[in-house]
This record gives sequence, structure tokens and C-alpha cells, in this order.
Amino acid sequence: MTTSHYADRVSHPALAVTVDLVVLTVRADTLSVLLVERGEEPFLGRWALPGGFVRPDEDLPAAAERELAEETGLPRGLVHLEQLASYGAPGRDPRQRVVTVCYLALAPDLPVPRAGTDAADARWFPVAEAQGLAFDHDHLLADGVERARSKLEYSPLATAFCPPEFTVAELRKVYEAVWGTGLDPRNFHRKVTGAAGFLDPTGATTTRDGGRPAALFRRGPATTLHPPLLR
Repeated sequence: MTTSHYADRVSHPALAVTVDLVVLTVRADTLSVLLVERGEEPFLGRWALPGGFVRPDEDLPAAAERELAEETGLPRGLVHLEQLASYGAPGRDPRQRVVTVCYLALAPDLPVPRAGTDAADARWFPVAEAQGLAFDHDHLLADGVERARSKLEYSPLATAFCPPEFTVAELRKVYEAVWGTGLDPRNFHRKVTGAAGFLDPTGATTTRDGGRPAALFRRGPATTLHPPLLR
């Protein structure tokens, strides 16, 4: 059967593809997510995750990077970005059948966002207050937060929330914000400095945490933590 004959016999439903972004940062020791106020229907005036339709000439990662740059104003490549999951339940978008590929983006304290072309506003919200979102974005956000929480146990992902050089106390505040629980400072210090390849000392110190000078570290070469830091 030729391609043209096959096309004549088989019809395919119209399908659009979007990318959505769960953009997380730690602001004032609180895990926060970037939300945009929709400036058009559907869900006019409702808060949603940033995202948009994939352009005909774009690959998925390129579309995610473009949307991230448009919504945060950050140059591409400065944010940890990974694919989270795909969502395609019928009826998730009232306009038509839409499959979205969701990405998780993590970064240190990001600047005040600017609203994109189709958004009325853009703000950081504490994750605990981000509820009742447009589309199925409550579900996407919950999946993104759980991915971040679980990866902090077995990978150096927490350093994505830190500046290039950071103290153990600053790193602990990231874990506390993402996990939503307090951690014993001495026990945490022992665990993170004992995990092979997690942290590399810079040899410098800082007093920005207050009190005595604290050692500064960079992310080490490890891609997984041994032993893991369990919640």
C-alpha cells in the first residue's frame, strides 16, 4: 500500500502538542512555583503553569527553553531543566485534544518574573498556596514537586537551588524548603560532607550566614549520592 493510499483510508484526529513548565525556586526559605495569570480563554483570569504550543519548527526541549526564557527573562542554559512526564487525558483542554509534555525547571532565587505575551500577570507563589490552577495543572505541579523531593534524596539536585558557591547551612535550607521539614544541622552536615563526591570545598569561607565564618562548597562530580539522604 502506498503512502497516499494509506492516507486516504486512515483518518487521524487533530492533535496539538504543548509544553508546560513546573518552575521551582526557593524564595525566603520557601519552595515557590512560577504561575501566570491567563489573559485569554479558556480559564481567563485563572492562574496556571507557564507554557504554550510547540511551534512547527521546534523540538520539545527547544520549546521548553523558549517558554522558560520568555516567562523568566533568564538566558537559556542557566536553569536545570528536565522532562517530567507527558499528559494527554481527553478533555484536559476544552479547545481541542492537547497532549502536553511537562518539564521541571529548578534554579536559585530567581528574579521577579515578567508576564509573557498571552499572560496578564506572572508571580511566584509558595507551593502550598498554589491550588485551583487552570487545566490539569494542579496534577502537573504535584508531580513536579514530588519529583524534586525524591531526587533530593539520591542526587545532587539540591545544588540547582544554590548559587555556584554555598555553605552547608544554605544547602540545608534548600532541603528543608523542598521537603517541608526541619533538619538537625549537625546530622545534616555529617551526611552531606560524607556523601562521596557531593560537595567540593573551595577553601574559602563566608560570614553571610551570620556568626562564625562558614566553609564554602561547590557541587562535586557525583551524579548519585552514596549513601542517599532519606527524608
